[in-house]
Amino acid sequence: MLATIERMEILDSADELSQWIVESDVAENYRKSLYKLRNNSETQRKVQTFSRMKESYEEVQRFGRYHPDYKTIMKEIREVKREMDLDENVAEFRRAENELQDLLDQVSLVIGHSVSKNVKVPSGNPFFSSGGSCGGGCGSGGSCGCSA
Repeated sequence: MLATIERMEILDSADELSQWIVESDVAENYRKSLYKLRNNSETQRKVQTFSRMKESYEEVQRFGRYHPDYKTIMKEIREVKREMDLDENVAEFRRAENELQDLLDQVSLVIGHSVSKNVKVPSGNPFFSSGGSCGGGCGSGGSCGCSA
């Protein structure tokens, strides 16, 4: 593969764009919220409790309603998850994570559509899906109504 000036300019632009994203307020907010999440002992206790409970939940799911502890585990997992979800640091981290994902989706959309309007840009957000395209990731063999 020959390195042309055009390819080198594209790589330089990509490096510059990635640096802007890394230095953005959104990325900084994400790093701060991740730090708070990882370094708060009460939050970590809730996350670890949920992780342990999730193992029990997965065991119960193998047998479904026939498992002897089905009702107990199902009730406990909902309570533990709710406690974790209501933690301020977990909620802040999820908001920051979603903001960063939205930024990355927007950048992907701009880059994809600068190549062609027909380029399918994978995005978990239906807001970014437009027209007849499915926005990527449907995996349903066209049953979603996309024109792929």
